[in-house]
Amino acid sequence: MLEISKQIGQGQATLFLEGQVDASNSVELDEAVKALLDQDLKTIMVDGSGLEYISSAGLGVFMSYLEDFEEKEVRFLIYGLSEKVANVFHILGLDQLITIKANKEEALQTINEA
Repeated sequence: MLEISKQIGQGQATLFLEGQVDASNSVELDEAVKALLDQDLKTIMVDGSGLEYISSAGLGVFMSYLEDFEEKEVRFLIYGLSEKVANVFHILGLDQLITIKANKEEALQTINEA
């Protein structure tokens, strides 16, 4: 099961993911990211601290938007991943394509430095 909530303000948005992202609900994640991308945001962050599991379908959602983020000059970051979930990103090399930070403070610091 996956719960997605969002917080939007001052040109940036945060998606909060709770539970598991798999093939059965990755469409919900896709729709949430697309809705944010359709707005005029400078930064999209994903709070993964409540994420217990992500399948290749879930990872594919993020991968499918990397080019869109670049074209629209949207900074995209993920933070708060558990070691288990972060390892999945690392094993697939996605940590080389997506900015992943340990916590919200590091993510905000990265945004403020840009």
